[in-house]
Amino acid sequence: MALDSIEGSLKERGVRLTRQRQILLELIDKTGEHLDAERLFQMAKEKDPKLNRVTVYRTLKMLKTSGLVDELDLMHHVGDQHYYETRLKQEHAHVICLRCGKVEEFFGEPLQRLRKQIESHFGFQVLLARTEVGGYCAHCQTLRAREVKELRMLALDAPKPAMAARAPRKRARRS
Repeated sequence: MALDSIEGSLKERGVRLTRQRQILLELIDKTGEHLDAERLFQMAKEKDPKLNRVTVYRTLKMLKTSGLVDELDLMHHVGDQHYYETRLKQEHAHVICLRCGKVEEFFGEPLQRLRKQIESHFGFQVLLARTEVGGYCAHCQTLRAREVKELRMLALDAPKPAMAARAPRKRARRS
C-alpha cells in the first residue's frame, strides 16, 4: 500500500499523520523486511532521537486497529515476537525457514484460487487471508543433510558397548 494511500486512510479516520507515524510507516513499508517493534523503535530512533518506545507501541496498535498494518507471528520462529508490514493490495503467503528464520513472500494465482475455494465451500466472505508456510530453505536443507551424515558417521565410529560374557545356564534336573 502506498504511503499516500495510508495517509488518506488515516485522514478518513480523523487521525493525523505525525512525523513519528510517518517515520514508522516508511520503515515498515520501505525496508522490505519484517520488523518487530523493538527493531522498528531502534531504526526510528536513528531518524528521530526524540522518539520513544511508548510512541512506537501506541502507533503500531493504532495502525493495526485501523487495518493499515498487519501483525504477523511468522510461525513463532523467534518465540512470541510479532512483526509488522503494511497491508498490501495483493495477498501473499509468508514462507519461513524454521532453521535460519529467512522469510520469503509468495504471490500468485494459487492463493487466489484457495481463497475462492474457501468462500464457495463454506459460503464464507474472506476479508483477510494470511498464509504461513514453514520448512527449510535450500541452504538449510543442505546443512541439515550434512549434519545428519556427520551424526551417522559418528554413530558408526563410536565404540560399541562390550557384551558381558554370560555363564552358561544350568538346567534344573527333573526327577
